Amino acid sequence: MSVERTLHHFPLDPASRQVRLALGEKRVPFTEAQVKYWERPRELSALNPSGLVPVLVVTDGDDRLVLCETRAILDYLEEASPEPALLGRDAAERAEARRLLQWFDRKFEFEAGGYILHEKMEKRLLGLGAPELANLRQGREGVKNHLWYMDSLLQQRDWLAGRRLSLADFAAAAHLSVIDYFGDVPWSDFPQVKTWYMKLKSRPAFRPLLLDRWPGLTPARHYDDLDF
Repeated sequence: MSVERTLHHFPLDPASRQVRLALGEKRVPFTEAQVKYWERPRELSALNPSGLVPVLVVTDGDDRLVLCETRAILDYLEEASPEPALLGRDAAERAEARRLLQWFDRKFEFEAGGYILHEKMEKRLLGLGAPELANLRQGREGVKNHLWYMDSLLQQRDWLAGRRLSLADFAAAAHLSVIDYFGDVPWSDFPQVKTWYMKLKSRPAFRPLLLDRWPGLTPARHYDDLDF
């Protein structure tokens, strides 16, 4: 009997996108179950007490494994499906990839992405009214600051964590791709980062993300254009 995997996720959630990218890059087959997590469905709470996505359910015969949230799922995938390795081949690159994972999931989310996604996405989904311009300005300024940092890394490296594509690139791309869905990434001001993102957009693992749409949330016109 073959192993079945079901990913419970929200398409425009950066955390969920990281897992989708890793599954795609490792060519691990899975079934998608899209979840309106903000409605706190019982099925999701039964799987993950925090009520957050992503959740990966792995079923192998009578055995059922429930993996909750990004880091746990990514660590599991690295061990269960080690090729291609997405944390680097040596200790230094693995450490740098882990550092950058934290950077984007905590610092970028707190200083940049969280502002924009709350104002442009979460308010719409929750019916909380119009975006606050001050928060959008702060989020956009945060995005620019992080792009400056990424640009400096990519001037010295092939990929964010070093010589090879890693989970650090997928974390950054997952966060930026949702911001780009709403048209708030100033790519033209950061050519090094733009080239990096174009390389990622052209990978087979990334293409399903470019097809994502959600009712009432229209993507920017360039969102699914591989060449911008």
